Amino acid sequence: MNKAIYIATSEAHSGKSLVALGLMRTLLGKTAKVGYFRPIIDDVKNGKKDNHIKTILKHFELDINPDEAFGLTRPEFINKRNEGKEGEVLDIIIEKYKKLEEKFDFMLVEGTDFSGEGTAIELDANILFAKNLGIPAIIVSSGIGKTLDEFINGLHLTYDTFKEKEVEVLAVIANKVQEENIEIVKTGVEKKLPKNVFVNVIPLIPSLNNPTVKEIAKALDAKILFGKKNINNQAANYKVGAMQLRNYLTHLEENSLIITPGDRADVILGALQANISSNYPSVAGIVLTGGIIPEKPIVKLIEGLNQIVPIISAKQGTFQATNIVGSVRAQMYASNKQKIITSLNAFDKHVEVHKLNERLISFTNKGITPRMFQYNLLKRAKQVRKHIVLPEGNDDRVITAACKLIEMNIVDLTILGNRDKIESTLKRLHIKTKIDKIDIIDPTACENYPDFVQTFYELRKHKGVTMAMAEDLMCDVSYFGTMMVYKGLADGMVSGAAHTTQHTIKPALQFVKTKPGVSVVSSIFFMCLDDRVSVFGDCAINPNPTSEQLAEIAISSADSSKNFGIEPKIAMLSYSSGTSGKGEDVDRVRKATEIIKKLRPDLKVEGPIQYDAAVDASVGKLKLPDSEVAGQANVLIFPDLNTGNNTYKAVQRETGALAIGPMLQGLNKPVNDLSRGCTIDDIFNTVVLTAIQAQGI
Repeated sequence: MNKAIYIATSEAHSGKSLVALGLMRTLLGKTAKVGYFRPIIDDVKNGKKDNHIKTILKHFELDINPDEAFGLTRPEFINKRNEGKEGEVLDIIIEKYKKLEEKFDFMLVEGTDFSGEGTAIELDANILFAKNLGIPAIIVSSGIGKTLDEFINGLHLTYDTFKEKEVEVLAVIANKVQEENIEIVKTGVEKKLPKNVFVNVIPLIPSLNNPTVKEIAKALDAKILFGKKNINNQAANYKVGAMQLRNYLTHLEENSLIITPGDRADVILGALQANISSNYPSVAGIVLTGGIIPEKPIVKLIEGLNQIVPIISAKQGTFQATNIVGSVRAQMYASNKQKIITSLNAFDKHVEVHKLNERLISFTNKGITPRMFQYNLLKRAKQVRKHIVLPEGNDDRVITAACKLIEMNIVDLTILGNRDKIESTLKRLHIKTKIDKIDIIDPTACENYPDFVQTFYELRKHKGVTMAMAEDLMCDVSYFGTMMVYKGLADGMVSGAAHTTQHTIKPALQFVKTKPGVSVVSSIFFMCLDDRVSVFGDCAINPNPTSEQLAEIAISSADSSKNFGIEPKIAMLSYSSGTSGKGEDVDRVRKATEIIKKLRPDLKVEGPIQYDAAVDASVGKLKLPDSEVAGQANVLIFPDLNTGNNTYKAVQRETGALAIGPMLQGLNKPVNDLSRGCTIDDIFNTVVLTAIQAQGI
């Protein structure tokens, strides 16, 4: 299983680049192949690359295409968010991340860094991305401009926000803290957080906060006149040269940036002389304003100096240029080796790397989000291509879903029906899929029809089926499609959009039969809620299951959930929790729970338990405080069909949840039933489920 960590921040300019650099070097020391990904980057223009990505990839010589190392640009993200397309944003990010993840043993993900966006938007985005990628987080926060209480309470609030959304936080890093306050901050933060969250404090390092002359030149769109090789000099402060030189020199500080009009030759030459004088501080660089270039004699004099600080020419006037310089924020970039080395040394010195490594190795994700679940379904379906038959070629929804599956190249499909009518449907629905791409079979005209009739007759003659009856039944698309599955001409079947459940599954029960050791065919729905995926069973097949049948349904549902990447925690639902209720119905559930524990001690199960106690942590803790399932259940087994069917439909309609299924369990080969009220997406998803089921046969 791939491992990953998400570096998140609660604000802009938190210094997470330092953490990203430090973590990357640490990970590369432990793991051979480490990848790097950013969900959202700032807008990049003129073919340039994101600075964060460029720095990491170049410094650590990672074999990653920069265009593959991010999900969306900031404008793309904002446009889609404003259009209400957050789901599409997640799909893009998940797909690009997972594609990159396949190539590496560990992934380092650096969170968003929006300029001009509110802190809440950035924080929500980080939480959303980390949750849907299914990876834990490290929170980085800056101590600049905050009191001790403001900083500690703010960091605690950020941690709580992540936890409320079920994103595990492995560590918090308090960055840019005054040296003398390190222990106070560490102690204060640790008191507010659980003991298993590592707290590390990195002091304020002035040189990392100082912008380089290169960054200042970029902000001013200035031209570099001299000293290009020293363009990475860091400006600790800036001084405007507007007074007489004799007075100006007294204001110089170490690594000052001089801002002066381009015609002030006295200030320019005085600053250059001060830079090489042992009696004055060093000068980081000189900004010449007003677009004025010094006269030729001055230029000639400068060119003759051995040590030249960077001199850049800005078009802005002195006042405007000074305002721009004052707003420049220091960044980390690949060519500034000194900043990178300083960052790496600070990380090694102040972060307990060995403890963090232990947590990273031992971390396992406890849940899966709907978007990740759907992504995994498509990925798995494509891994081992399967052939699915759709008997209802006269239904518009089936044709539309089939064409979508064909265009996405997910499965091989056969549709039962009349070719001319299906071609007419394509034209009427304005579907662009060519008829030649679709495998269409008319059962009565198919060359396999006589063999299917004979086979069915042999299988069912002991039940009184005559040859004439077999001929009639094989004209029925449900029987014909099921026989294709039985004969191995298809790996699975999906039907029910235009037929009853009984019509769909009766042929499968007659000759596909159940798996060895299985006495009851049951069904489950994968309920994709806002923040989790739950398994509901049985909501489609068994009206009033016995205790033994309920136990078997639960075990089958747990095994199915495992097969689809969900670690099962089973809730055997009833109208009471624990030992509080009495009566035939609750006793039946209680007995079923005991059977499960006896047959499958490896499964986590609780029952009888009420729905609220099963899914709500606070209620579960109140009613069943010692349970390892209460409040965390993800496989919910209903006591009867009436309860299950009504509940899944109520949840689906009232919450907008996507219900994928029903998926039938227990048959030798997958045959799945649709609701007659199904949507195109329902058909699409059920075909994908069926293909994955077929992979395990």
